[in-house]
Amino acid sequence: MVSTIIASILIFGLLIFVHELGHYLAAKRAGIKVLEFALGFGKELIGWEKEGTRYTLRLFPLGGFCRLLGEDAEEKEQEGNFQSKSIPARFAVIAAGPLMNFVLAILLFALMYFFFLGVPQQHTTRIGEVLAGGRAEEVGLQDGDVILAVNGVKVQDWSDVVSRINANPEKEILLQLQRNGQQHTVTVTPENEGGRGLIGITPVYKKFAFFPSILWGFNYTWFFIKLIFVSFYQMIMGVIPADVAGPVGIVSVVGEVMQTGVSNLLSLAAIISINLGIINLLPIPALDGSRLLFLSLEGIRGKPIDPQKEGFIHFVGFAMLIMLMVFISFQDIFRLF
Repeated sequence: MVSTIIASILIFGLLIFVHELGHYLAAKRAGIKVLEFALGFGKELIGWEKEGTRYTLRLFPLGGFCRLLGEDAEEKEQEGNFQSKSIPARFAVIAAGPLMNFVLAILLFALMYFFFLGVPQQHTTRIGEVLAGGRAEEVGLQDGDVILAVNGVKVQDWSDVVSRINANPEKEILLQLQRNGQQHTVTVTPENEGGRGLIGITPVYKKFAFFPSILWGFNYTWFFIKLIFVSFYQMIMGVIPADVAGPVGIVSVVGEVMQTGVSNLLSLAAIISINLGIINLLPIPALDGSRLLFLSLEGIRGKPIDPQKEGFIHFVGFAMLIMLMVFISFQDIFRLF
């Protein structure tokens, strides 16, 4: 239990730190003074000041903030304030937080492939592993076999192998392969999985491949971004049930995933980071998305929204988010016990 709590704090802390670091770096680049860079909410535990910015660690680790000069109306006349900058500069500062969450996801997935899983090698037709219980094992295929042809058609790379097997669900196919310098032929019938033929083989995986790992990190991040938006749409349309987890639920999932290895923990942290980035971009009051919306309206209208009205909307939104978080946490606790 202690290890689960520590791992959860580290994951939440990393995600929040990277998000606020995005705002911080973009603000510094735009010449905006950062008054405070904080991890957590509530009572200040540790704090120090450097070059006009106060850095603090606070009691409750579920959040953070980057307070910029000019966010309060009385600071609008001071040099280096947020409101004095152009709309594109302010837009970049607000958007940088969620974007950094996507960058973090790419890096976490890349680390997973680089150190633990390895990158699938597409330029070869050599079998990396024959999965237990699959059709390939049943007909005697072995790790290291090189597939030369499928149904008499030569295959050049792993994607050729996959596409030709996928195209024949529950249809007998003939594999020509090479093993220990000798050629063999094997007949196998791919099982039907969602309209695709599968026989239970995987490609060769290579660890410590830097650029391919980054590429796979990017591809996996993009895959999950699309998957989350599709899930949002399906929940709204009632196709799938609305199943949302709060901090308590996430901690429980972290505990379960920890038992399966570091690579899965990295993957979970990346998926949570993607969710955090997407949710913050939604036009919900008090989140970055609503601030981006107000900046867009300012650009269309040619003048800013009344700061008092905008502040009130953000305050109400923040209060509603807190209530929603409490409600979801109670649901999480009810599920656990």
